[in-house]
Amino acid sequence: MGLLARVGAGDLAALARLATYVENQEPLGLEAIERLYASTGRALTIGLTGPPGAGKSTLIDGLISTWRERGLRVGVIAIDPTSPLSGGATLGDRIRMRERPDDAGVFVRSMASRGRRGGLAPATAAMIHLLDAAGFDRVLVETVGVGQEEVEITRFVHLTVLLQIPGSGDGIQALKAGLLELADIYVVNKSDLPGADLLARELSGIAALSSSLDPKGEDAVPVVRVSAVNGDGIVNLVDAIERIGVRRRDASNLDRIARAELVAVMTESIRTRVEAATNRADIDRLVREVADRRQTPRRAAEEMLAALSR
Repeated sequence: MGLLARVGAGDLAALARLATYVENQEPLGLEAIERLYASTGRALTIGLTGPPGAGKSTLIDGLISTWRERGLRVGVIAIDPTSPLSGGATLGDRIRMRERPDDAGVFVRSMASRGRRGGLAPATAAMIHLLDAAGFDRVLVETVGVGQEEVEITRFVHLTVLLQIPGSGDGIQALKAGLLELADIYVVNKSDLPGADLLARELSGIAALSSSLDPKGEDAVPVVRVSAVNGDGIVNLVDAIERIGVRRRDASNLDRIARAELVAVMTESIRTRVEAATNRADIDRLVREVADRRQTPRRAAEEMLAALSR
């Protein structure tokens, strides 16, 4: 485990290598997370999500620059759709964000979603723990473009930023339940475009209504207007993230957030172990039996679980 010592010393090449083991859920990666877990819990973790084409990667580039100007180390986990040919990430960080090869305070890792729903990848939680233990002050998780019902990211981070753009129909979507109920900051990107004022007003109205109905009496979700391409509003967004981050990491909230995250991480671990231990031939047989109406889906699932426990 010499890699661990090198990661602790700030060696990004060693971190990239260990991240590969973690992403592929190889024994070395799993063992590394076991050893590093006691060193986690120091980073502020932020989820960034929104519809495809909203400008998440461009915005992250601006966030990285602002945090680096403040002397903070930034780790980014960018979840991409899975390539049907290679099984890897289809985009990759090289064409998503500005290169910083000489900056040891920035680490960007692209991960394939590998068919996982919710805009994340199977090893997302483990990768967050890895970057946290490696000493990054801020860990950002950028999801695949998601819809209103895909709220998985909120279970793994301290706070969630929801990015919206004018003219995409999201103003109407704002009236629906889902991410808008769980996000901690609303961001209107491309705020120089027509419709930005209307979208910001709609989001502010939803935020005010949600706040009035919140039994905990928390402040309304802030609405921040930015233009990620030219950097307008980025500092305001970072300030909002920092304010909410302080609140979320207060002792009164930290236990609740940690418990929710642990439930999500443990559930994901169980799911991964079940998938790894499942025999493909048994699944095919059970699918045929269900399709032929010789077995019900529930009974087939129970049979599979019973086989795993033997």
